[in-house]
Amino acid sequence: MPIPSALNDNSFDVRWYTLRRPASTDAPLCWRKWLLDPGSLTQRLISASQGDFRVEVIRQGWHHPTRSEAKALGMRPRQLAVIREVQLIGNGQPWVFARSVIPATTLTGKQRELNFVGSRSLGSILFRDPTMRRGPLQISRLKIRDGGSAWARRSLFYLSEKPLLVSEVFLPALLDAKHL
Repeated sequence: MPIPSALNDNSFDVRWYTLRRPASTDAPLCWRKWLLDPGSLTQRLISASQGDFRVEVIRQGWHHPTRSEAKALGMRPRQLAVIREVQLIGNGQPWVFARSVIPATTLTGKQRELNFVGSRSLGSILFRDPTMRRGPLQISRLKIRDGGSAWARRSLFYLSEKPLLVSEVFLPALLDAKHL
C-alpha cells in the first residue's frame, strides 16, 4: 500500500516523545541511526542513493493541522497552515514520507519562499539558511491503516525565529537500500 493512502492526518495526532538516551526498548537499532541523526536528511539520502534522489510532492495547500501539530507550533485550534506532504525517493523507491506544517505567521518576509518550494527538498532550504535553528527531535511509531506501523520523527525548525514543523516517516524500503 502506498504510504500516502496508508496514512492520514490522524496518523500524526499521536504521542511524540523526545529521546535523550536511546534504550533497547525504544526504536530498533536499525531505525535509531535515522531517527536520531540531527543533520540534513536530504543530504544523507542523496549520499545513500548515490545521487539518484528526488522529491515527489503529494499535496500542498492550506489545511488544518492536527491538534498535536498545532500545539507543537503554538497555534490556536482550527487555525490554517500550509501543509506539504512529499515522498523522498531514492533509487526509484519511496524511502521517506515527509509532512511539513508551516503557520501563516511564518510565511512572511524572506520565508514567503516556503510557499514555492515545489519539487525541491525543504531540507535543502532549511539547512542553508543561516538563521535556522532546530528544536529537539521527537519520535513516534505511527499506525498505518493496514494495521502495521512505521517509525517517524519530527522537529520544530525556526527560520528567523519563525516556526515550522517537519515530520518524517521512515519506510521499510529505506533499510533495503544499498550503500547505507
